[in-house]
Amino acid sequence: MSSIEQGNYKPFYLLSGTEPYFIDQFEAKITELLTDEASQSFDYSLFYGKDADAHVIVETAKRFPLLSSHHLVVVREAQHLDRSTDILADYLSNPQEQTILVFCYKYKAFDKRKKLYKAAKKVGAILETKTLYDNQVGQWLAQKIESIQLKIESEALQILTDALGSDLSKIEKELSKLKIVLQEGSQITAEIIQEHIGFSKDYNNFELYKAVGKRDFNQCCKIIKYMSENPKNHPLVLTLSGFYNFFRRVLLYHSLDNKSEAPRLLGVNPYFIGDYEQASKKFSLKQASMAISFTLEADLKSKGVGVKSNNSYDILQDLLVKVFSL
Repeated sequence: MSSIEQGNYKPFYLLSGTEPYFIDQFEAKITELLTDEASQSFDYSLFYGKDADAHVIVETAKRFPLLSSHHLVVVREAQHLDRSTDILADYLSNPQEQTILVFCYKYKAFDKRKKLYKAAKKVGAILETKTLYDNQVGQWLAQKIESIQLKIESEALQILTDALGSDLSKIEKELSKLKIVLQEGSQITAEIIQEHIGFSKDYNNFELYKAVGKRDFNQCCKIIKYMSENPKNHPLVLTLSGFYNFFRRVLLYHSLDNKSEAPRLLGVNPYFIGDYEQASKKFSLKQASMAISFTLEADLKSKGVGVKSNNSYDILQDLLVKVFSL
């Protein structure tokens, strides 16, 4: 990003990987820098892999710009052009100097053995994006919030992370709502999240795991009932993934000799270490291990394995009964 902002362009950009958000961000930035309303009709060409012909892309790339410094050629959904990438590789042996070709190959990494990858390495730039791990999303979200001149409470950050999962495009969309309604320098609270994003500050995954750590069965039942009635905001797969991570961290906490290292090794904000300390007193090492087994079993049920009904409320209720029976 910093390179293109300084005007240092390559004739070819090979963007691939499992996280489409960063690919979209790069495409949007280079389009913003190289085109305007007047030049878009002449010096900007957009193709979609499903409908595109590699020969046509190459012929288009050979055209000179009319109004802009460069002719920008973007290929979206480039993964559908897998069988004809050698044609583009041949073009890159002698690319048109005033053309910039951006190849957006999403949801998997581009095969490094292919001729196009080797050509990109010689004359272009390569970006391989990876999906963030669960414990990286919170940090990325905090940085994103800071970049739009807002602040956020630790608890609100956790609620937002649990509510939105690891879909970075979805996260950015929700943050844009907050940017519109909040003044610069404002602090995002749990109440603001509830009001503007629609996730309950009292009935969410974060509060569920907290209640489990306290062995508060009644509160857990209230929370899963609410979440089951609002499945769009609380997908079961996200809840079970969080359940697994919660007990995995309880196991890790049990194994630590030096508890001061807990925030770093567990990958959580120091503000929440007390929750894991409390949970480790309520669940022994063996019990936490069994809870993980029950969670994996529930995950299989959610996929229809060994069960007649995959109703989210029934699966979560069954999981809670088993965990609280330990």
